Amino acid sequence: MQEQTTIVGPASSNNVGVTYQTVGDGYFEQRTLQRHAGFFTLLILGVGAVIAGQYSGWNLGLAQGFGSMLVALLIIAFMYLLLCSSIGEMSAALPHTGGAYSFARTTLGPWGGFSTGLAENIEFIIAPAGNMFFMGTYLCAIFDTPPEWQPLWWLAGYALMLLLSVRGLGVSMRVVVVITLAAIGVLVFFFIACLGHTDFTGNTLNIAAGADGKAVEVVGGDGPWLPFGLTGVMLALPFGVYMFLAIEQLPLTAEESHDPTRHVPRALVLGILILALLAVAVLYCSASIGGGSFAMSQSGEPLLDGFRTLFGHTASKLLAGVAVLGLAASFLAGSFAAGRNIYSLSRAGYLPTYLSVTHPVHKTPNVALLAGSLFAFGLLLVLWFSFGRENPALMGGIMVSMIVFAGMVSYILQSIAFIRLRKRHPQLARPYRSPYGIPGAVLVIVIAAMTLLYQFLDPLYKWAALGAAAWYLVGMAYFAFHRRHRLVLSPEEAFAVNSGQDAS
Repeated sequence: MQEQTTIVGPASSNNVGVTYQTVGDGYFEQRTLQRHAGFFTLLILGVGAVIAGQYSGWNLGLAQGFGSMLVALLIIAFMYLLLCSSIGEMSAALPHTGGAYSFARTTLGPWGGFSTGLAENIEFIIAPAGNMFFMGTYLCAIFDTPPEWQPLWWLAGYALMLLLSVRGLGVSMRVVVVITLAAIGVLVFFFIACLGHTDFTGNTLNIAAGADGKAVEVVGGDGPWLPFGLTGVMLALPFGVYMFLAIEQLPLTAEESHDPTRHVPRALVLGILILALLAVAVLYCSASIGGGSFAMSQSGEPLLDGFRTLFGHTASKLLAGVAVLGLAASFLAGSFAAGRNIYSLSRAGYLPTYLSVTHPVHKTPNVALLAGSLFAFGLLLVLWFSFGRENPALMGGIMVSMIVFAGMVSYILQSIAFIRLRKRHPQLARPYRSPYGIPGAVLVIVIAAMTLLYQFLDPLYKWAALGAAAWYLVGMAYFAFHRRHRLVLSPEEAFAVNSGQDAS
């Protein structure tokens, strides 16, 4: 039986109102990770976590017009550069595997820590599920399987990921690196193949606002840049987010990195710059060929449709088979991130502690990976049998909106944590400092808040944001009435309880 001890702390409220368990000597020995990743691996893991967002999902934002999507993409790319600079500074100063939860726990107390970790938990559970959904759509198109087979593709994908994880995260990381590099190569090939086939005026600008306020096709192109004005830009923001979302998972690898204080910040910032270049090229090339922006805004597999336009139906299947690697890379990287998030929250007692037990040989958080996968697979089935079979495009948009909601909440809280860390712990060693400082974090809060606001103003996808908000509130109630009395002094908790000093 584990003894309960109440921690009474200073007025900073870094530990007030919670109860910690006294755990046995073997508790942390059962919850250790191994270091595998250097700078290059971290960089490719970061890009791989996002690369699926360049393949599917983002194109739904084209319904607001090419100009709206382009402006939204540039705004979001700027936000991520600021965000990753702030996260890079915090990850260098607090190199724990808790990531966002760890940053907020140090400055916002246990409530702030869990609320941030919970938002990231929702994001990282749904993101790989969304990648698996889009991958299933691609696979059905490639192999001409009936749409009803989608759940079988999902089951196979999750089973393969879990089997791979049994071999250890070192093997898993190498697999993600290889397929991410292949996925980047597919995109570059697509860009080169589009040369000489693009028609900016005729294809890209072929959307206008109809009498009913919905997008209509402008035959021959030459339509308006911003068919829905500033509102269209705001409504396109969540889909711009999908082209960058999840790179912030890199700090979760801190305890698996050889030199996290140096490598994680560099990988975050360089990764964003690479993704920004890919995103602009994907947007332009996809919208300027074939049916243009209007057709791409309704596509379930935009990259595959792009290959069909360039190479015909048969040849495009071979290319799309390789293109699936991009979705697979993000699915694997995202699933591992969800496992690490569950592992860190469980190790600290915010979630049931049995979820953080690692494999006795490979030191992989297998239990956390399995729990996250089962939850994600169950969510996919619920959405599919509720409405996804009849309207898969809507299901994809719903999942993107839920992911973006959780991401924006996490970004706002992490930016607040950054500001407070600068002010409350100026003495903390910072091997990397954000060049944008507190003003950069404030801008992230403003842009993320605007994105959240317009999610609730979107008549089609506001229900997704409301659903994610309900999930978030249930999680907070679970902490309030149960788990806050069962915390454990993990490295993140011990650091926070000791007011920012390493626990002895």
